Amino acid sequence: METRFKRFLTLFCTVLILYSVFPCQAHAVSISATAAVLMDVDSGRVLYAQNEDTKMLIASTTKIMTALVALENGDLNSTVKISAEAANTEGSSMYLKAGEKLKLETLLYGLMLCSGNDAAVAVAQGVAGSTDKFVKLMNEKAKALGMTHTSFANPNGLDDDKHYSTAKDMAVLACAAMNNETFSRIVSTRTVTVGGRTLSNHNKLLSYVDGCIGLKTGYTKAAGRTLVSCVRRNGQRLVAVTLQDGNDWADHAALYDYGFSTYPAQRAMTIGETVGTLAVTGGLTTSLPLVAADSFSWPLAQGEKLEVRFELPKSLCAPVTAGNSAGQAVFSLNGKEVGRVELLCGRDILSAIQPPASLLRHLRLLIQGG
Repeated sequence: METRFKRFLTLFCTVLILYSVFPCQAHAVSISATAAVLMDVDSGRVLYAQNEDTKMLIASTTKIMTALVALENGDLNSTVKISAEAANTEGSSMYLKAGEKLKLETLLYGLMLCSGNDAAVAVAQGVAGSTDKFVKLMNEKAKALGMTHTSFANPNGLDDDKHYSTAKDMAVLACAAMNNETFSRIVSTRTVTVGGRTLSNHNKLLSYVDGCIGLKTGYTKAAGRTLVSCVRRNGQRLVAVTLQDGNDWADHAALYDYGFSTYPAQRAMTIGETVGTLAVTGGLTTSLPLVAADSFSWPLAQGEKLEVRFELPKSLCAPVTAGNSAGQAVFSLNGKEVGRVELLCGRDILSAIQPPASLLRHLRLLIQGG
């Protein structure tokens, strides 16, 4: 009996030691989507992926690109006359009438809140003059964002063999879109009255998930349910994308619980923070403080740690002006660079050798005299 107890005690202590050395982490979440991605907005780090590069139909999540291109190329206060083509577009609608005139901003609310396919065509025609020209802008923007597995054939997401994307590409698009303040304002709106219409957001996650600030739902029979969303908690923003997912509301909630608990953002540097000093030669003082030009954070799982190295000259020669670049801080994770922050001179350093005041006055007189 005593021997059995000693064995149990030994096993118990071993488990405690292993737990302290290798602490448990949350298991990856299980979801129903054919393809999915969870991405940290500010760093672009992928926290969860499933068939992330598989080309698939994306339905009305297309309208994320439509809205972003419109905001970057159009004027919110411009007036758009609704064409018969726009008013008669099939599928989900904000019920536009041919001949009526609405501001572009009103159409964007109809596009993103009630997923108006008619609004998508009206936006495209109002911004670019024609749907074809607008689709060209969409594909150019996709290329600029690095969406290498994406092709757009229309501004609304109706099924087309030449219209597809991937979960990862859509996450990249969503991150870029959420950094546009006007876009973020529109997609976070639950209900709004504009242009004589009261519009309600189809995105149930705005009410169901803590911290949800957007984005876009989508559905066609061929594409199934598609959903892109964004949640902010404790200053950290995550984007989730699910394609062909019959349980998308619950899956997005699970993805966010997993992401925020497993990969909380860790602040490594704060804008204005003094991070070191640099030697100065020929100055009234021999060193100056180095100040971070920006903040830097990165989502880290338990046990992960950022490494930082400084790329700096051995010294600077006076005179030195505050705010000038002095080098960079380089952040790495597991030997791979993940970001850089510019380091600035923290103050002015005058040269130790100053010309006599009489000489300066003489030079000023010469300059003034021509």
